[in-house]
Amino acid sequence: MPEEPASAAAAGAARAPGRQSELLALLELLERDAPAEEFGALTARARAQGAGAADLDTLERATAAALRIRSTLHQHRRRETELAALFDTAGDLAALRELDAVLRSIVRRARTLLGTDTAYLTLPDTEAGDTYMRVTDGSISPVFQNLRLELGEGLGGLVAQTARPYATPDYPTDRRFRHTRGIDTGVRDEGLVAILGVPLLLGSGTGETTDAADTTGADGGGKVIGVLFAADRSPRSFSPDEVALLCSLAAHAAIAIDTAGAMEHARTALNELAEANALVREHAQAVQRAEQAHDRLSQLVLGGGDVTDVATALASLFQGAITVHDPEGRTLAAVAGAGPSRRDLAAAPAPRAAAEESRAAGRAVHRDGRWVCAVLAGQEPLGSLVLHGRDRLGDPDRRLFERAAVVTALLLLLRRSVAETENRVRGELITDLLAAPGRDPAGLVARGHRLGLDLTRPYLVLVAEAPDDCRGKLAAVAPRYLFGGAGAAAEHRQCVVLLVPSDGADAGRAAKAAAADLSYRLGAPVTVAAAGPASGPGALAVAHAEAVRCLRALHILGRTGDGACTAELGFLGVLLGDGHDVDGFVESALGPLLAYDSRRGTDLVRTLRAYFACGGSLTRSKEVLHVHVNTVVQRLDRIGALLGGDWNTPERALELQLALRLLDLTGRGGGNPTAGPD
Repeated sequence: MPEEPASAAAAGAARAPGRQSELLALLELLERDAPAEEFGALTARARAQGAGAADLDTLERATAAALRIRSTLHQHRRRETELAALFDTAGDLAALRELDAVLRSIVRRARTLLGTDTAYLTLPDTEAGDTYMRVTDGSISPVFQNLRLELGEGLGGLVAQTARPYATPDYPTDRRFRHTRGIDTGVRDEGLVAILGVPLLLGSGTGETTDAADTTGADGGGKVIGVLFAADRSPRSFSPDEVALLCSLAAHAAIAIDTAGAMEHARTALNELAEANALVREHAQAVQRAEQAHDRLSQLVLGGGDVTDVATALASLFQGAITVHDPEGRTLAAVAGAGPSRRDLAAAPAPRAAAEESRAAGRAVHRDGRWVCAVLAGQEPLGSLVLHGRDRLGDPDRRLFERAAVVTALLLLLRRSVAETENRVRGELITDLLAAPGRDPAGLVARGHRLGLDLTRPYLVLVAEAPDDCRGKLAAVAPRYLFGGAGAAAEHRQCVVLLVPSDGADAGRAAKAAAADLSYRLGAPVTVAAAGPASGPGALAVAHAEAVRCLRALHILGRTGDGACTAELGFLGVLLGDGHDVDGFVESALGPLLAYDSRRGTDLVRTLRAYFACGGSLTRSKEVLHVHVNTVVQRLDRIGALLGGDWNTPERALELQLALRLLDLTGRGGGNPTAGPD
């Protein structure tokens, strides 16, 4: 009996090397990460070799421990891979890469780590009120890639609505989700079956891991800004670890989107700040430029500069042509500068309509390729300032142009004030000249020289008269008609007398122009009579008397508001005129007939005299002329062709008869009784 323990010990010792080899085999399987089937094969082989029950039990427990170790190692390696992916994603975020690139990387890693056929990311469209596919990886269907989901529709709509992860092993048959034709068509076209979706949350954690069976997760309470998906084209259940991994990637995606938004806001703020800084800098430069321009213009005005000097400075400042006009559109100054030529400026139409529009708007206006600004003294228009050759003016330049119009108004007011003062003094001279021209002619001429009025040069004398209620206003308006000229104006005996340098101008035309201009300025009819030209105190006084007589004749003839000289009044001009220009009157009335008779040897003047003497009777006229009645008719037709069709009207007939009488008195009346009909 003592031998049995010894034999049992010997048997145990004999089995020990076998167990050691089997344990070593397990370690080798663990080392090379052999499949689980090889671990089970090791136990089966030991059983086949007749291993005892105790040995088999030990080997099975060792195998189970080895499989647990193997599973733990697999989990550690997967976790390591997941952490590496998360670290890479964090690195992408830290590097502030372009948002689309970061999102594509996250979606691609989700697909790789979860081993799915596809992965994709949807983001909300705030304008459309739904969500759209932002990034896809592994997708092959254009229909799916362009899919849009309303809130609450499909799996993704439910994730976005509840802010919780959801998973399904078979989406087409899962009734928990609200299916729509559009979503189902896209999913079917892509061939997807199993889908996992997790929310992109801001302001919270990623939520708890969702059990694959109930597919619900804890509400993190954050703001959903998108949904990250992983999907397979075959049925599949997603483990809680896979849900947690996708939630981690979704958290990184949310951070990336939030960071990108913050960066975009920062860039926008920086751009706005840069724009504001540029505006401030531009405004400061404009203010400085305006101050310099204002100082320059003010120095010109205070230094005695005229309108042309201001226009020259403005042309240089704005790099364009400048013209200054009076209220009637007449050009006071024109500087070509870098714009149109002087000829083009002279041909340009007066900007009266644009100036009125500028006055009403209270700012410069752009019309017909020109910038026009009204020059005002309060509400009184003094003229207009025009900039040529600039299609566009920025706000600073436009304000500067409007400020230049204010300076121009100041200059024109100063000029007008000086002119009115000078005119008052000149008016006293005109009053003395008309009241007593022969008292001291030399003294009057000397006074005129001191006032810049050369009485020895020829002047037209204009006498203007307005209705009684406008006489005082006419006296104030008349000097403005002479503004910028070398004449003078004064109120004398309830009329206004104007001395205007003749410069070869016709007295009648000057009177008409003055009547039209003064009537416009006064807003009432102004009648103007003219005489001259005359030079010297005595001759000017005589011309004034003639103009007064002509003014009375205009009123008698019903031509109030008109302008004329005595030469234009026919025989009344002969009677009223100081020179009694008989020859001139005869020539104006009968000149065409006298010339025709002289050139052709006809007797039209004698025929006309006989016709009037016979009271317009053709029969008596032919007896006096000793010609046939047809000859008289032919001669009268010729007279009508030469004098005009109105020659036989009462007024014209009176002038012709008076001219014939004066012709006889001067001894020029003759005749050719034997002349033919023409």
